[in-house]
Amino acid sequence: MSRVNRKFSPEERLSILQEAEREGAVETSRKYNLSPSLISKWKERYLTKGAAGLKPQYNRVDPQVRALEEENERLKRIIARQALELEVKGELLKKTPIQIKPR
Repeated sequence: MSRVNRKFSPEERLSILQEAEREGAVETSRKYNLSPSLISKWKERYLTKGAAGLKPQYNRVDPQVRALEEENERLKRIIARQALELEVKGELLKKTPIQIKPR
């Protein structure tokens, strides 16, 4: 038997819970090919947190936002490197005396 990760929306989870109340958790779990423990876990979350408990536990990050954050970090590293280079050049200029050659 192959496992398929399925995503259920909060509304679908609620309807499955309601069906489990009417027809029984075992019958509903067989119908949707879910484990009875998953249905009981959803029910527990629903009873403690309400409809918000049926939402996914993790926050999805938009790929565009992630790409912008990575670009921002890259640019920050570039600026930090350039600032360090300028600081080192400034220190070197202070230490070395300027010699003027006569013509």
